Amino acid sequence: MKKLFALALLVGLFCLSEPVFTQEQPAQKPSAEELEKQKAEREKNAYTLLDQVIDEAQSLRLPENRVRVQMNAADMLWDSNQGRARSLFMMAGDGVAELGRTQSTPPNRGGGNATQWENVRTIDARAGMRSFQLRQELVLTAARHDAQLAYQLLAATKPPMPVQNTADQRGPRPQATSEENLEQALLARVAALDPKLAAQNADQMIEKGQFPRSLGEVIKQLRGQDAEAADKLADKTVKRLQATNLLTNEEAGMLAQALLNPGPRLPAGQGATEQTGRRAPVLDQAAYVELLSSAVDAALKMTTTNQNVPRGQANVRRVQGGPGVNVSQNVNQTLTQAQVEQINARRLFAGLQPALSMIDQYLPAKAPLVRQKLSEIGIPLNQLVTSVMPALAGNPTADALVQAAANAPQQMQSRLYQQAAFKALEEGDTERARQIATDHLQNNARDQVMQRIDFRELATRAEGTRIEEIRQAVARLQSDNQKVDMLLQVARTAQKTNPKLALQVLEEARQITNRRATAYEQFEQQLRVARAFSTVDPARSFEVLEPGITQLNELLSAAQVLSGFEISMFRDGEMSMQAGNGLTTTINRFGQELAVLARNDFERAETHAGRFQYAEPRIMARLSIVRALLEVKPSEPQPGQPTLRSDNVIRQD
Repeated sequence: MKKLFALALLVGLFCLSEPVFTQEQPAQKPSAEELEKQKAEREKNAYTLLDQVIDEAQSLRLPENRVRVQMNAADMLWDSNQGRARSLFMMAGDGVAELGRTQSTPPNRGGGNATQWENVRTIDARAGMRSFQLRQELVLTAARHDAQLAYQLLAATKPPMPVQNTADQRGPRPQATSEENLEQALLARVAALDPKLAAQNADQMIEKGQFPRSLGEVIKQLRGQDAEAADKLADKTVKRLQATNLLTNEEAGMLAQALLNPGPRLPAGQGATEQTGRRAPVLDQAAYVELLSSAVDAALKMTTTNQNVPRGQANVRRVQGGPGVNVSQNVNQTLTQAQVEQINARRLFAGLQPALSMIDQYLPAKAPLVRQKLSEIGIPLNQLVTSVMPALAGNPTADALVQAAANAPQQMQSRLYQQAAFKALEEGDTERARQIATDHLQNNARDQVMQRIDFRELATRAEGTRIEEIRQAVARLQSDNQKVDMLLQVARTAQKTNPKLALQVLEEARQITNRRATAYEQFEQQLRVARAFSTVDPARSFEVLEPGITQLNELLSAAQVLSGFEISMFRDGEMSMQAGNGLTTTINRFGQELAVLARNDFERAETHAGRFQYAEPRIMARLSIVRALLEVKPSEPQPGQPTLRSDNVIRQD
């Protein structure tokens, strides 16, 4: 009887312990079939939500908001429904063209005082900038998919030349320069998609006297399809640059720098040349040396005195002076041709400094002249470029950063040594980080490194660490930012070895951020905590985000009331979806976090997006979710693509 009882007890204990045993088994990875089903379900949800967004966008009053939704929807639909995507791109193009026509009509000045008229000018300028940015986004987004469509949209949305109000002429409008910049940016984007079309358009731009900085990218991409055509375009480019005065044509000078800094291409089998830039070389050795010689000759015309260059030279307005020729005009005075050449010579000389090793190698007779000029203007041996920058290329190790710091100018050393210590910590070498901080850092810089080392060690003692120890260490920090930073670092370190401690630490971080934000920085703290929870307990991420969405609704209501007085986010009672202010940026960030969570819990993420009371932020959040589910990356600038602006004024910050 006792034996039967003992046997029954063992069976009962086994049955009771079975669920625990099952839980401790590592989760089986889903099969390829299951992963495919999950992906199909995400795509189904994404397209359903996208249809809902497109329908909701029809009620938007601001044309630019409707265009932005159409453009993003087209981008995300391209792979699944190209016909519908094209239709949306064309609808967006019609909207941009209409905006351009509306804003090209000068307002009727009529009555009113000077202040009122200046307000009209300011509003008109802002509208023009919005229209320019929207057109730029549309054209470059279309270029991700179809080069011909992008050029079609570029032509269809080009606004008519504005008629200047004769009562208020303040110099030439910058539209021509903006148009050229957009063409150059499009050229860079198209180069990867259709190199031959890009080369054809680049050739036409050269014929017009333009020198797009993206030409190097075009030549590089073309070489992958047609090496002979690439060599011909490169040869033509170099010859045109040599025939152009690099000191009166700033665009040509910048292209020359872009082609020279990576060094020359060498034939296969000859080994790699020491690279002074991060981009791949474009020109073969003969063309490279010819262009380098011409650029050095031009740069050496720079004088070492300030008598030819006016003070405040950075605050100048660029005015078009013929095809491809830029002259400079000060806000209060016109610069002489000699002064313009000196400004461009200094810019060219500074841009050639990364190519010093190439000058030494290929132009040994001119190298001493360059170094003498460097010494005359106070940069002996160009310490920063020759010793520091190469060491910082790519992803440098802690030792590389220490070496760079030792060779760097004194004012840069502390920052570089601190980065080296952090890098050593990232590499897992705590003692190396402590040594760097002790030997090379002082005061606050050293304290910051030591604090991070202490927290790293605290987290690695996972089994023996108590949450109370962490609380005491955090309490010694001064700002909430520091506290959140360190708690998130401890949580990351403890996540693998002690998940329970990681959750406890994240809860401490949540307690710090669980209050009404009084600055955008505090919203960002909430978002970082939500992102950290997403890898260990996604449900808590939603809980962290919810109060922030509620507060954003309140801020949007206040912004609508104040619109026209202190801020101008709303027009005609509708929030502009264009980025450019802290509130819109924060809404975008919340949308991005919901998008991360949507991959595992679509319904809850979509529900949270629906908690935005205004249609505009609701649409923004849902577009972010769709983009993440479809794995469509946002449009990114291409290599060699110039930074676009709606004007060509060099501002002095």
